Amino acid sequence: MGMKENFKPMKCIAIDDEPLALKVLSEYVNRIPYLQLIDTFENPFEALQTINSLTIDIIFIDIDMPGLSGLELVESLANDPKIIFTTAYSEYAINGFELDAIDYLLKPFSFERFLKAVNKVNKTKNVINQHHQNSIARYSDASDFIFVHSEHYMVKVLLNDIYYIEGFKEYVKIHTEKLKPILTIRSLKSLTEQLNAQSFIRVHRSYIISIDKIQDIRNWKLKIKDRYLPIGDSYKEVFNEMVLKGRI
Repeated sequence: MGMKENFKPMKCIAIDDEPLALKVLSEYVNRIPYLQLIDTFENPFEALQTINSLTIDIIFIDIDMPGLSGLELVESLANDPKIIFTTAYSEYAINGFELDAIDYLLKPFSFERFLKAVNKVNKTKNVINQHHQNSIARYSDASDFIFVHSEHYMVKVLLNDIYYIEGFKEYVKIHTEKLKPILTIRSLKSLTEQLNAQSFIRVHRSYIISIDKIQDIRNWKLKIKDRYLPIGDSYKEVFNEMVLKGRI
């Protein structure tokens, strides 16, 4: 009984100039017990009144709308609801994540893909606790490390410690939680093949990054460990595909 008393569904609204899109969003929201749909809006200006007068947890919003785009609306908000963009245009993906959106749904999207986006909101609510639990699990898993040869020693590197790997002509630097990077005579190609593709991605001819360690994305650059790393032109398509699939 205590759990029911403490249960509070997340309040959300949907904004889209297409009535059919709003109908789909309404049906999806109503299938999830921990979501409460407050209202839907075809006019983004009308939605602003509700956003400013109520505490809204999640906004599902189209990007390409007449009068006021979804990007412009989100930029104007003084409060901090979680944003999930919905649009038919994949080229907006990076712009959406520059505004710290939780996810980006490319129309038409399935209920399963919608649910995955909503679950990302749940994860951010307990991000510190979740990271702690993940860290414990990974440290106890003997498969979550690699050995590299560095300064005449074989060094054990826990994958969860890796922020990014920087490639040079004859060696690589593995940047971890430690101040000093680990130097090893390896190629980025060999490390890419060894690392878990679900956790790491090569984004540049000189960089492999840990997906979990991305702090923000802007102007085709990733912020990791207080440094912005470029996404190479030949890697942008693959990276954008990962964004659209919800892996990032």
